[in-house]
Amino acid sequence: MIRFILIQNRAGKTRLAKWYIPLDSNEKQKLIEEVHAVVTVRDAKHTNFVEFRQFKIVYRRYAGLYFCICVDTGDNNLSYLEAIHNFVEVLNEFFQNVCELDLVFNFYKVYACVDEMFLAGEIRETSQVKILQRLQYLNQLE
Repeated sequence: MIRFILIQNRAGKTRLAKWYIPLDSNEKQKLIEEVHAVVTVRDAKHTNFVEFRQFKIVYRRYAGLYFCICVDTGDNNLSYLEAIHNFVEVLNEFFQNVCELDLVFNFYKVYACVDEMFLAGEIRETSQVKILQRLQYLNQLE
């Protein structure tokens, strides 16, 4: 089960935070800082999986952004790594070459994309075509 999803830049600014477990704001901020400290110092030659507290962080760096998913230790690492890559491909297709500013100024669209792909801490949809169709439909309603 996914505990939370974070997108952070190299400076530690959080561009997206989706929580699937109840935490107070102080604990969320502490987790954000700890995840950033753990992920950014790792060398590129290391794996994209890190033991973190009683969970596991699966992350991937794209340009200057770190896409992190916190999951249970028994979950399949590669399925979540593939989910991150799929998420980035959907964002790239939806925004036509996505950049960090797209995430900042269109955060509500990014959250809609997360909600289409993940539901209640589980991977909901993997078809990029279906996700993009739904996002385009939501975009037309604006």
